[in-house]
Amino acid sequence: MQNYIRKMPGKQYLERMEKDPLVIIPTGACEVYGPHLPMGTDLLVAKRIAELVAEETDALIAPTIEAGESSALASFPCTFAMPRKILEDYLDYILGKVLKDGAKKILFITGHAGNVDTVNYLSKKYMEQYDFKMAQVDWWRFATVHNKGICQYEGYMCNGHASECGTSVMLYLFPELVDEAGETCVDPHTSSEFSDFITLGKFTDKTYNGTVGDATVATREKGEKIVEACLARILKFIKAYYK
Repeated sequence: MQNYIRKMPGKQYLERMEKDPLVIIPTGACEVYGPHLPMGTDLLVAKRIAELVAEETDALIAPTIEAGESSALASFPCTFAMPRKILEDYLDYILGKVLKDGAKKILFITGHAGNVDTVNYLSKKYMEQYDFKMAQVDWWRFATVHNKGICQYEGYMCNGHASECGTSVMLYLFPELVDEAGETCVDPHTSSEFSDFITLGKFTDKTYNGTVGDATVATREKGEKIVEACLARILKFIKAYYK
């Protein structure tokens, strides 16, 4: 059965909405992702996870937006650092539209950390107007929790940008889009004496090639185990939460 809203006739969409489905809204980004991963990695993964969830739950997948709030990586010229207002306006419309059409179960699969706050803000805003349940999977932070015992490293060496975890997931989901991993890049800020403070800086101060951590130890097998562990957890949550 078709799960993408954009691929179904309007009549079918309205009929499916009458059955009170889970509606998944994936988001991602288009930004530097090391020398070996595509710039759209965050969205590619979010959409594929949405598809895997939809296959098991008959959920609908809402229209997505190709870029995200990537200002943190704007120091790399290849990053599409879309203004937050555009992301907010787009997601405001999509969320408002599916709620108006009767959706009562919303799941954001957020492939990019920069989008998380916007998703939370808009969801809280609409809770004053509609009666619905909402949850958000902050994908790479979620994967961090569920890749224990799978990856060789922990911390940023595993979960840093375009590192072991992310590269392994891409090797499993989209191997044809992965080039040979670049050399390891160590974030000089990870051992700061003042880690209890929020500081801002350019991403180019952390890495010259867009990778933070070690992507050279990534494997397809690790990626498969990470995706399977995360998918099982998401499906368990959906069954318990969206009753």
